[in-house]
Amino acid sequence: MDELQHLRQDIDAIDRELVELFRRRMDVTRRVGDYKRERGIPVLDQERERQVLQNKGELAGEELRPAVITLFQTIMALSRRQQRDLMDQTHSGPANPGVRRWREAQDGARRPVDAPRVVYQGEPGAYSEQAALDFFGPGADAAGLEQFEDCFLALREGRADYAVLPIENSSTGAIRQIYDLLTQYECYMVGETAVKVEHCLMALPGASLDAITHVYSHEQGLFQCERYLNAHPGWKQVPQPDTAGSARMVAGSGDLTKAAICSARAAEIYGLQILARGINHNTRNTTRFVVVSPRLELRPGADKISTLFVLPHEAGSLHEVLTVFSLHGLNLVKLESRPLPGRSWEYMFFLEFTGQPGDPAVGDALHELSQTTGEFRVLGWFPSNLE
Repeated sequence: MDELQHLRQDIDAIDRELVELFRRRMDVTRRVGDYKRERGIPVLDQERERQVLQNKGELAGEELRPAVITLFQTIMALSRRQQRDLMDQTHSGPANPGVRRWREAQDGARRPVDAPRVVYQGEPGAYSEQAALDFFGPGADAAGLEQFEDCFLALREGRADYAVLPIENSSTGAIRQIYDLLTQYECYMVGETAVKVEHCLMALPGASLDAITHVYSHEQGLFQCERYLNAHPGWKQVPQPDTAGSARMVAGSGDLTKAAICSARAAEIYGLQILARGINHNTRNTTRFVVVSPRLELRPGADKISTLFVLPHEAGSLHEVLTVFSLHGLNLVKLESRPLPGRSWEYMFFLEFTGQPGDPAVGDALHELSQTTGEFRVLGWFPSNLE
Protein backbone atom coordinates (compact mmCIF):
# COMPACT_ATOMS: atom_id res chain seq x y z
CA MET A 1 0.00 0.00 0.00
CA ASP A 2 1.46 3.36 -0.98
CA GLU A 3 1.72 6.49 1.14
CA LEU A 4 -1.37 8.12 -0.39
CA GLN A 5 -3.55 5.18 0.57
CA HIS A 6 -2.24 5.33 4.14
CA LEU A 7 -3.03 9.03 4.31
CA ARG A 8 -6.54 8.45 2.98
CA GLN A 9 -7.09 5.77 5.62
CA ASP A 10 -6.02 8.26 8.27
CA ILE A 11 -8.53 10.76 6.90
CA ASP A 12 -11.31 8.15 6.90
CA ALA A 13 -10.57 7.29 10.53
CA ILE A 14 -10.62 10.96 11.55
CA ASP A 15 -13.87 11.49 9.61
CA ARG A 16 -15.51 8.64 11.51
CA GLU A 17 -14.60 10.39 14.74
CA LEU A 18 -15.92 13.70 13.39
CA VAL A 19 -19.24 12.11 12.42
CA GLU A 20 -19.63 10.59 15.87
CA LEU A 21 -18.79 13.92 17.52
CA PHE A 22 -21.25 15.71 15.22
CA ARG A 23 -23.98 13.21 16.12
CA ARG A 24 -23.32 13.83 19.82
CA ARG A 25 -23.38 17.59 19.28
CA MET A 26 -26.72 17.40 17.46
CA ASP A 27 -28.14 15.32 20.32
CA VAL A 28 -27.23 18.15 22.69
CA THR A 29 -28.59 20.88 20.42
CA ARG A 30 -31.84 18.91 20.15
CA ARG A 31 -32.14 19.09 23.95
CA VAL A 32 -31.39 22.81 23.73
CA GLY A 33 -34.24 23.07 21.20
CA ASP A 34 -36.61 21.25 23.55
CA TYR A 35 -35.66 23.68 26.32
CA LYS A 36 -36.24 26.71 24.08
CA ARG A 37 -39.57 25.35 22.82
CA GLU A 38 -40.89 24.72 26.33
CA ARG A 39 -39.98 28.24 27.44
CA GLY A 40 -40.78 30.14 24.25
CA ILE A 41 -37.16 31.20 23.70
CA PRO A 42 -36.22 32.21 20.10
CA VAL A 43 -33.98 29.83 18.18
CA LEU A 44 -31.44 32.45 17.13
CA ASP A 45 -29.27 34.05 19.83
CA GLN A 46 -27.09 36.36 17.79
CA GLU A 47 -24.77 37.36 20.62
CA ARG A 48 -24.25 33.74 21.70
CA GLU A 49 -23.37 32.71 18.13
CA ARG A 50 -20.99 35.63 17.72
CA GLN A 51 -19.19 34.62 20.90
CA VAL A 52 -19.03 30.95 19.86
CA LEU A 53 -17.48 31.83 16.50
CA GLN A 54 -14.96 34.12 18.15
CA ASN A 55 -13.94 31.43 20.65
CA LYS A 56 -13.62 28.71 18.01
CA GLY A 57 -11.50 31.00 15.85
CA GLU A 58 -9.16 31.67 18.75
CA LEU A 59 -8.83 27.93 19.44
CA ALA A 60 -7.88 27.28 15.81
CA GLY A 61 -5.05 29.77 15.65
CA GLU A 62 -4.30 32.33 12.98
CA GLU A 63 -3.77 29.96 10.05
CA LEU A 64 -6.98 27.92 10.44
CA ARG A 65 -9.20 30.64 11.93
CA PRO A 66 -11.15 31.55 8.74
CA ALA A 67 -11.75 27.90 7.84
CA VAL A 68 -12.84 26.96 11.36
CA ILE A 69 -15.24 29.92 11.55
CA THR A 70 -16.77 28.84 8.23
CA LEU A 71 -17.06 25.27 9.51
CA PHE A 72 -18.87 26.33 12.67
CA GLN A 73 -21.14 28.73 10.82
CA THR A 74 -22.38 25.71 8.86
CA ILE A 75 -22.67 23.52 11.96
CA MET A 76 -24.68 26.18 13.79
CA ALA A 77 -26.92 26.68 10.76
CA LEU A 78 -27.70 22.95 10.85
CA SER A 79 -28.41 23.19 14.58
CA ARG A 80 -30.81 26.10 14.02
CA ARG A 81 -32.60 24.12 11.33
CA GLN A 82 -32.97 21.17 13.71
CA GLN A 83 -34.33 23.43 16.46
CA ARG A 84 -36.76 25.19 14.15
CA ASP A 85 -38.12 21.83 13.06
CA LEU A 86 -38.70 21.07 16.73
CA MET A 87 -40.58 24.36 17.09
CA ASP A 88 -42.86 23.46 14.18
CA GLN A 89 -42.82 19.76 15.08
CA THR A 90 -43.29 18.61 11.47
CA HIS A 91 -43.74 20.25 8.08
CA SER A 92 -47.43 19.39 8.29
CA GLY A 93 -47.81 20.93 11.73
CA PRO A 94 -48.32 24.60 12.62
CA ALA A 95 -46.85 26.65 9.81
CA ASN A 96 -45.80 30.18 9.04
CA PRO A 97 -48.71 32.12 7.45
CA GLY A 98 -46.70 32.38 4.24
CA VAL A 99 -46.41 28.59 4.06
CA ARG A 100 -50.17 28.17 4.63
CA ARG A 101 -50.79 30.77 1.95
CA TRP A 102 -48.58 28.83 -0.46
CA ARG A 103 -50.30 25.53 0.29
CA GLU A 104 -53.70 27.13 -0.28
CA ALA A 105 -52.47 28.59 -3.58
CA GLN A 106 -51.26 25.14 -4.67
CA ASP A 107 -54.65 23.64 -3.79
CA GLY A 108 -56.35 26.32 -5.90
CA ALA A 109 -53.88 26.29 -8.81
CA ARG A 110 -55.45 26.52 -12.24
CA ARG A 111 -54.50 25.28 -15.68
CA PRO A 112 -53.22 27.85 -18.21
CA VAL A 113 -56.13 29.82 -19.68
CA ASP A 114 -57.06 29.12 -23.29
CA ALA A 115 -57.41 32.24 -25.51
CA PRO A 116 -56.49 34.52 -22.59
CA ARG A 117 -57.09 38.23 -22.19
CA VAL A 118 -53.67 39.80 -21.71
CA VAL A 119 -52.79 43.32 -20.56
CA TYR A 120 -49.55 45.26 -20.55
CA GLN A 121 -48.53 48.82 -19.73
CA GLY A 122 -48.19 51.13 -22.69
CA GLU A 123 -49.35 51.68 -26.24
CA PRO A 124 -49.21 49.33 -29.25
CA GLY A 125 -45.60 49.13 -30.35
CA ALA A 126 -44.25 49.09 -26.80
CA TYR A 127 -41.67 46.48 -25.83
CA SER A 128 -44.24 45.20 -23.34
CA GLU A 129 -46.62 44.44 -26.19
CA GLN A 130 -43.82 42.60 -27.97
CA ALA A 131 -43.18 40.54 -24.82
CA ALA A 132 -46.88 39.65 -24.60
CA LEU A 133 -46.97 38.53 -28.24
CA ASP A 134 -43.73 36.57 -27.84
CA PHE A 135 -45.10 34.67 -24.85
CA PHE A 136 -48.73 34.12 -25.90
CA GLY A 137 -48.34 34.15 -29.68
CA PRO A 138 -48.85 36.79 -32.41
CA GLY A 139 -52.63 36.38 -32.33
CA ALA A 140 -52.97 37.04 -28.60
CA ASP A 141 -55.75 39.29 -27.33
CA ALA A 142 -53.40 41.89 -25.82
CA ALA A 143 -54.41 45.37 -24.67
CA GLY A 144 -52.31 48.23 -23.35
CA LEU A 145 -53.20 50.09 -20.14
CA GLU A 146 -51.92 53.44 -18.91
CA GLN A 147 -50.18 52.51 -15.64
CA PHE A 148 -48.48 49.43 -14.19
CA GLU A 149 -51.01 49.37 -11.36
CA ASP A 150 -53.87 49.37 -13.88
CA CYS A 151 -52.63 45.92 -14.97
CA PHE A 152 -52.80 44.57 -11.42
CA LEU A 153 -56.27 46.06 -10.97
CA ALA A 154 -57.42 44.39 -14.19
CA LEU A 155 -56.27 41.03 -12.83
CA ARG A 156 -57.91 41.56 -9.46
CA GLU A 157 -61.20 42.67 -11.00
CA GLY A 158 -61.35 39.82 -13.50
CA ARG A 159 -60.94 41.99 -16.60
CA ALA A 160 -57.76 40.17 -17.64
CA ASP A 161 -56.30 36.69 -17.24
CA TYR A 162 -52.63 37.71 -17.37
CA ALA A 163 -50.44 40.80 -17.23
CA VAL A 164 -47.01 40.99 -18.88
CA LEU A 165 -44.77 43.39 -16.98
CA PRO A 166 -41.10 44.45 -17.18
CA ILE A 167 -39.22 43.59 -14.01
CA GLU A 168 -35.57 44.22 -14.82
CA ASN A 169 -33.28 45.46 -17.55
CA SER A 170 -29.73 44.31 -18.23
CA SER A 171 -28.52 47.93 -18.42
CA THR A 172 -30.50 49.76 -15.74
CA GLY A 173 -31.41 47.01 -13.30
CA ALA A 174 -34.64 46.40 -11.42
CA ILE A 175 -37.87 48.20 -12.28
CA ARG A 176 -38.86 49.15 -8.77
CA GLN A 177 -42.55 49.84 -9.39
CA ILE A 178 -43.19 46.20 -10.31
CA TYR A 179 -41.52 44.88 -7.18
CA ASP A 180 -43.53 47.28 -5.05
CA LEU A 181 -46.80 46.27 -6.71
CA LEU A 182 -46.05 42.57 -6.28
CA THR A 183 -45.98 43.16 -2.52
CA GLN A 184 -49.35 44.94 -2.60
CA TYR A 185 -51.41 42.55 -4.75
CA GLU A 186 -52.16 38.86 -4.32
CA CYS A 187 -50.78 37.67 -7.66
CA TYR A 188 -48.41 34.98 -8.90
CA MET A 189 -45.65 34.81 -11.48
CA VAL A 190 -46.43 32.01 -13.93
CA GLY A 191 -43.89 32.69 -16.67
CA GLU A 192 -41.16 34.95 -17.99
CA THR A 193 -39.71 36.08 -21.28
CA ALA A 194 -36.96 38.40 -22.45
CA VAL A 195 -37.03 41.01 -25.22
CA LYS A 196 -33.90 42.38 -26.85
CA VAL A 197 -34.10 46.15 -26.76
CA GLU A 198 -32.93 48.17 -29.75
CA HIS A 199 -33.89 51.79 -29.26
CA CYS A 200 -34.37 54.02 -32.27
CA LEU A 201 -34.58 57.79 -32.48
CA MET A 202 -37.59 58.69 -34.60
CA ALA A 203 -39.41 61.81 -35.74
CA LEU A 204 -41.90 62.99 -38.32
CA PRO A 205 -41.01 62.47 -41.98
CA GLY A 206 -38.82 65.36 -43.14
CA ALA A 207 -37.21 65.90 -39.72
CA SER A 208 -33.43 65.94 -39.30
CA LEU A 209 -31.05 65.50 -36.38
CA ASP A 210 -29.89 69.11 -36.41
CA ALA A 211 -33.50 70.32 -36.05
CA ILE A 212 -34.37 68.24 -32.96
CA THR A 213 -34.87 70.16 -29.70
CA HIS A 214 -36.93 67.74 -27.53
CA VAL A 215 -36.65 63.96 -27.09
CA TYR A 216 -39.44 61.95 -25.46
CA SER A 217 -39.37 58.44 -24.01
CA HIS A 218 -39.95 56.40 -20.87
CA GLU A 219 -37.35 57.23 -18.22
CA GLN A 220 -35.80 53.78 -18.74
CA GLY A 221 -35.42 54.49 -22.46
CA LEU A 222 -33.69 57.79 -21.71
CA PHE A 223 -31.34 56.14 -19.21
CA GLN A 224 -30.46 53.35 -21.62
CA CYS A 225 -29.55 55.89 -24.33
CA GLU A 226 -27.74 58.26 -21.98
CA ARG A 227 -24.40 58.22 -23.83
CA TYR A 228 -26.00 58.98 -27.18
CA LEU A 229 -28.13 61.75 -25.69
CA ASN A 230 -25.16 63.28 -23.86
CA ALA A 231 -23.54 63.78 -27.25
CA HIS A 232 -26.44 66.15 -28.05
CA PRO A 233 -26.51 68.47 -25.02
CA GLY A 234 -28.91 70.85 -26.72
CA TRP A 235 -31.74 68.31 -26.71
CA LYS A 236 -34.19 68.52 -23.80
CA GLN A 237 -35.05 65.05 -22.48
CA VAL A 238 -38.70 64.66 -21.48
CA PRO A 239 -39.76 61.47 -19.60
CA GLN A 240 -43.07 59.92 -20.62
CA PRO A 241 -45.20 57.04 -19.23
CA ASP A 242 -44.01 54.65 -21.95
CA THR A 243 -41.89 54.48 -25.08
CA ALA A 244 -44.62 53.73 -27.62
CA GLY A 245 -46.80 56.48 -26.17
CA SER A 246 -43.93 58.88 -26.87
CA ALA A 247 -43.90 57.80 -30.51
CA ARG A 248 -47.68 58.29 -30.77
CA MET A 249 -47.41 61.74 -29.18
CA VAL A 250 -44.65 62.84 -31.56
CA ALA A 251 -46.65 61.53 -34.52
CA GLY A 252 -49.65 63.61 -33.49
CA SER A 253 -47.69 66.76 -32.70
CA GLY A 254 -46.93 67.87 -36.28
CA ASP A 255 -43.68 69.30 -34.89
CA LEU A 256 -40.44 68.47 -36.73
CA THR A 257 -38.36 69.45 -33.67
CA LYS A 258 -39.74 66.63 -31.51
CA ALA A 259 -38.34 63.10 -31.48
CA ALA A 260 -39.09 59.89 -29.62
CA ILE A 261 -37.00 56.94 -28.50
CA CYS A 262 -38.79 53.66 -29.10
CA SER A 263 -38.75 50.43 -31.09
CA ALA A 264 -38.57 50.23 -34.88
CA ARG A 265 -42.04 48.63 -34.76
CA ALA A 266 -43.46 51.77 -33.13
CA ALA A 267 -42.03 53.90 -35.94
CA GLU A 268 -43.83 51.70 -38.44
CA ILE A 269 -47.12 51.77 -36.50
CA TYR A 270 -47.15 55.57 -36.08
CA GLY A 271 -45.66 56.55 -39.45
CA LEU A 272 -42.40 58.03 -38.10
CA GLN A 273 -39.01 58.29 -39.75
CA ILE A 274 -36.08 56.60 -38.01
CA LEU A 275 -33.18 59.03 -37.65
CA ALA A 276 -30.81 56.68 -35.75
CA ARG A 277 -30.93 52.97 -34.86
CA GLY A 278 -29.49 51.09 -31.92
CA ILE A 279 -28.74 54.18 -29.83
CA ASN A 280 -28.79 52.33 -26.49
CA HIS A 281 -25.18 52.12 -25.27
CA ASN A 282 -25.48 48.44 -24.29
CA THR A 283 -25.81 46.54 -27.56
CA ARG A 284 -26.92 43.46 -25.58
CA ASN A 285 -29.63 45.44 -23.82
CA THR A 286 -32.41 43.05 -22.76
CA THR A 287 -35.51 43.48 -20.63
CA ARG A 288 -36.90 40.63 -18.60
CA PHE A 289 -40.69 40.46 -18.42
CA VAL A 290 -42.78 38.39 -16.01
CA VAL A 291 -46.21 36.95 -16.72
CA VAL A 292 -48.46 37.61 -13.72
CA SER A 293 -51.69 35.77 -12.93
CA PRO A 294 -54.35 36.25 -10.22
CA ARG A 295 -54.04 32.51 -9.46
CA LEU A 296 -51.13 30.16 -9.18
CA GLU A 297 -50.28 27.95 -12.14
CA LEU A 298 -47.72 25.14 -12.13
CA ARG A 299 -46.76 24.90 -15.79
CA PRO A 300 -44.78 21.99 -17.26
CA GLY A 301 -41.04 22.57 -16.96
CA ALA A 302 -41.34 24.79 -13.88
CA ASP A 303 -37.80 25.18 -12.54
CA LYS A 304 -37.57 28.67 -11.04
CA ILE A 305 -39.12 29.73 -7.74
CA SER A 306 -39.72 33.35 -6.76
CA THR A 307 -40.19 34.40 -3.13
CA LEU A 308 -40.35 37.55 -1.04
CA PHE A 309 -39.63 38.01 2.65
CA VAL A 310 -38.80 40.53 5.36
CA LEU A 311 -35.76 40.05 7.59
CA PRO A 312 -35.25 41.28 11.14
CA HIS A 313 -33.03 44.34 11.31
CA GLU A 314 -30.06 42.60 12.92
CA ALA A 315 -26.60 41.42 11.97
CA GLY A 316 -26.37 38.04 10.30
CA SER A 317 -30.02 37.68 9.27
CA LEU A 318 -29.32 37.71 5.52
CA HIS A 319 -26.32 35.40 5.96
CA GLU A 320 -28.63 32.88 7.64
CA VAL A 321 -30.97 32.92 4.64
CA LEU A 322 -28.11 32.41 2.21
CA THR A 323 -26.87 29.49 4.30
CA VAL A 324 -30.17 27.69 3.64
CA PHE A 325 -29.37 27.51 -0.07
CA SER A 326 -25.77 26.50 0.53
CA LEU A 327 -26.82 23.63 2.78
CA HIS A 328 -29.38 22.33 0.27
CA GLY A 329 -27.20 22.78 -2.80
CA LEU A 330 -29.71 25.08 -4.52
CA ASN A 331 -28.70 27.75 -7.03
CA LEU A 332 -29.66 31.29 -6.06
CA VAL A 333 -30.25 33.29 -9.27
CA LYS A 334 -31.73 36.60 -8.08
CA LEU A 335 -31.68 38.72 -4.92
CA GLU A 336 -33.28 42.16 -4.90
CA SER A 337 -34.16 44.45 -1.99
CA ARG A 338 -36.75 47.20 -1.64
CA PRO A 339 -37.19 49.56 1.35
CA LEU A 340 -40.24 48.97 3.53
CA PRO A 341 -42.57 52.01 3.53
CA GLY A 342 -42.62 53.73 6.91
CA ARG A 343 -39.81 51.57 8.35
CA SER A 344 -36.44 53.27 7.99
CA TRP A 345 -33.54 51.02 7.00
CA GLU A 346 -35.68 47.89 6.82
CA TYR A 347 -36.11 45.98 3.59
CA MET A 348 -38.26 43.54 1.69
CA PHE A 349 -36.18 40.97 -0.20
CA PHE A 350 -37.11 39.27 -3.47
CA LEU A 351 -35.24 36.02 -3.98
CA GLU A 352 -35.33 33.53 -6.86
CA PHE A 353 -33.71 30.13 -7.03
CA THR A 354 -33.82 27.09 -9.28
CA GLY A 355 -35.42 23.80 -8.31
CA GLN A 356 -37.52 21.01 -9.77
CA PRO A 357 -41.00 20.02 -8.52
CA GLY A 358 -40.74 16.99 -6.27
CA ASP A 359 -37.21 17.81 -5.12
CA PRO A 360 -37.23 17.41 -1.30
CA ALA A 361 -34.46 20.03 -1.03
CA VAL A 362 -36.82 22.65 -2.46
CA GLY A 363 -39.59 21.89 0.05
CA ASP A 364 -37.10 21.90 2.91
CA ALA A 365 -35.61 25.20 1.75
CA LEU A 366 -39.04 26.88 1.56
CA HIS A 367 -39.88 25.53 5.02
CA GLU A 368 -36.64 26.87 6.48
CA LEU A 369 -37.06 30.24 4.75
CA SER A 370 -40.45 30.59 6.40
CA GLN A 371 -38.84 29.88 9.77
CA THR A 372 -35.88 32.19 9.25
CA THR A 373 -37.68 35.24 7.89
CA GLY A 374 -40.50 37.51 8.96
CA GLU A 375 -43.27 38.03 6.39
CA PHE A 376 -42.85 35.34 3.76
CA ARG A 377 -44.53 34.61 0.42
CA VAL A 378 -43.96 32.35 -2.55
CA LEU A 379 -44.65 34.43 -5.65
CA GLY A 380 -44.57 31.60 -8.15
CA TRP A 381 -42.89 28.54 -9.64
CA PHE A 382 -42.45 28.78 -13.41
CA PRO A 383 -40.27 27.68 -16.34
CA SER A 384 -37.08 29.67 -16.93
CA ASN A 385 -37.22 31.39 -20.31
CA LEU A 386 -34.40 33.93 -20.65
CA GLU A 387 -32.35 32.56 -23.54
